[in-house]
This record gives sequence, C-alpha cells and structure tokens, in this order.
Amino acid sequence: MSRTYPVVTRRSALLGLTAAFSLGGISVALASAATDRRFVVVILRGALDGLAAVTPYGDRDLATWRSDIVLPQPGAPGGLLDLGGFFGLHPALSGMHGLYAANELLPVHAVAGPYRSRSHFEAQDYMEYGSDHRMTSGWLNRVAGVLPAGTAKADLALSVGTSLPLLLRGPASVGSWLPQNFGRPEPDLYARINALASTDPILGRAIAEGLRERGFSTAVLANATPSGDKVVNKNAFASLATAAGRLLAAPDGPRIAALEIGGWDTHAAQAARLNGPLQQLDTGLMGLKAGLGDAWSKTVVLVMTEFGRTVRSNGTKGTDHGTGTVAFVLGGGVAGGKVRADWPGLAQNRLFENRDLQPTTDLRSVAKGILAQHLRLDATALDRVFPASQAASAMPGLLRA
Repeated sequence: MSRTYPVVTRRSALLGLTAAFSLGGISVALASAATDRRFVVVILRGALDGLAAVTPYGDRDLATWRSDIVLPQPGAPGGLLDLGGFFGLHPALSGMHGLYAANELLPVHAVAGPYRSRSHFEAQDYMEYGSDHRMTSGWLNRVAGVLPAGTAKADLALSVGTSLPLLLRGPASVGSWLPQNFGRPEPDLYARINALASTDPILGRAIAEGLRERGFSTAVLANATPSGDKVVNKNAFASLATAAGRLLAAPDGPRIAALEIGGWDTHAAQAARLNGPLQQLDTGLMGLKAGLGDAWSKTVVLVMTEFGRTVRSNGTKGTDHGTGTVAFVLGGGVAGGKVRADWPGLAQNRLFENRDLQPTTDLRSVAKGILAQHLRLDATALDRVFPASQAASAMPGLLRA
C-alpha cells in the first residue's frame, strides 16, 4: 500500500529544532544487541575546546596563545587537576578525574575526524556518518547491524529524549521514550511554535488542533509573552544519563546508547561559559556509571565532539572553530590513568593552517579500537562500520587485558 507524505518545509524543520531546544539539546538513544557488553557514545555538540578540557600546561607555547583564558597549573587555587605532569584536567571534571585516578578514564588528545570542516552542521554530520562524505546511516547504527541480533522482543532501538541522533539512524526500527513531565516547555514556547507554523497549510492546522487538544486555547497562545532565554535544567543530562544507565544495566535491556549534550560553542567569555557544560557532562557521566551499577565493568564510553577550537584566544576571550581536540574513553575495563597523545606541540610552525591544534589521531581509530577490543568486531565488520577507512587503523591498548 503506497502512502503520500507531505513535503517537509523549512518551517517544519525549524519546528523540529525548536522542540529539541526545549531540552537544551540533550537526548539519549539506545539499541539492542546480543551481547553482555555495553557501548555508549556521548556527542558534545558545538565543538569542545580540547585545550581547555585537557590543558597541556607543560607546553611552553601555550601561554603565547591564550594567557587570558588558560587556568592556573595544578596545585594553585582554581587550578587544573593533574594528569601526569604535562596535561591537566579542567577542575569542573572532578568526577572524571576520580575515574582517571582509578585507571578508568583515558583522554586521547590531538584527535579529529577524517574531514576538515569548521561548519558545525557539516562536521557533526560527518562525525556521525563516520566518514568525510554523506552516507545513508550513522556509524553506530551500522555497529548494531554487524553485531549478532538480539531477541525478537528486544530488536528495537529506543530514543530517550526528543530527538534521535544521526549517529544511530539507519535500518533499525526506532521507538521513543521520555520520563513523564521531563523538561516540559513553557506556554510561550508553544505560542512561538504555533506562530511559526501558522502560515503553513499542513503544519499550521495540525499544530493548532494538537495544542487545543492539550488544553491551550487560542487566547492563551495569543497572550503568551516571551520570557527570554531559558536556563537549561542543569540536572537534565544527568537524569537522562542515569536513566540510560539503568536501561543498559537490565539483563534484557539495550546494549548500545548515544547521548548528546550541547553548549560547547564558546566564542566569547569561554573561561566562565565552559564551567556549566563541563559540570553537566561530569555529573552525567557519574550518573551513567551509577545507573549501570555492576554493568559498568562491561561498559565502554566514548565522548567525542565535531572539532576543536583555535589555539589562539580571540578578542572576546573566547575561541573560534578549529580542528584538533580531545576525546575521552572511559569504563570499568578501560586502560586509563594516562593521556594518549602523539603530541604535535603548539609552536607556530606546528599548528594546522597556522591556527589550530594539529590532529595526529583519527577519531575513527579510537572508535575502531573500542569496537575491536570491546565488542570483538573483526576487520570485515570494522570495514562495514567505517568504509574506506584503512588509513585509520584500530588504536591498540584501549582496554586492560
């Protein structure tokens, strides 16, 4: 039976973005697989400054570029948390520093995907495709496709949040779940959605009728007044990450999860603006571990972002779109307690295009190392997950023997 679908307009796309913003860009998606090992990917949307999250305070050229935004060295008030004498972790990541001390956190520095784009939208797509060009599925969906199938009852991907990341889109069926009353938008947001779609001949009527069914009268929507920028619920990411951990921990639960959190585009006042997102990330990862319980020992988490930021701070004490950055690998069996980096240095002649941290590690190498060592994917399966990636060999030694 054929079915005709309405054309998606730019207005309807904006509507979808508005709905996602109601949770501050935070969502979780999960999928099942016949394995007792769990794999979680956390996407930091907006481009995390890797030099701020894991600062090479031992590099003598660091102060040349960003003396106005770099934090004090370890041991000083408000200083970095030491990672072995050359790198320091941002003090907002105290929980992650505890994982590092327990050998369960491995930062991988000077990382980038195979693309060289400073466009958020393009780079995020490529990061999630696992390629330097567009594909028909995300690489984590392809991971689910090469793993042994789960039980018939569990052969369903589940989106926890308001959106399904491209990373997990593909052939797998997708359901959705959100905790009751979680992140409920204010009435003025509904009013703006209604106004935005009002002139669309298809969406306008459907949205208006849907809002009326939810009890929003025309008068209420018309009289709603914008309340300015909303403060994102600081516990939102932690709540969803904890819930994801509990779902993953269930004996018959999903085994693959993708989480995302925004707030990393720090063009101005970076030192102050980074604290909030980093604290949310730290609290969320601790919540994920708590939710997993004993299953933490069988879990690997990869934290990644679309690109880094400029080595030089700008005139507003922020940083602009760059290239090389940092990724994090964490979990109960991770060979942590050190920083993995083929460090390129921050001297002028070592920068990428005279402005960015030079990437020396392909992000796909990190992902492939996890998939090979943790999920036991062979070379044929890795080629299906990351086609034409032979130049990015699987990084060894990410897990303890």
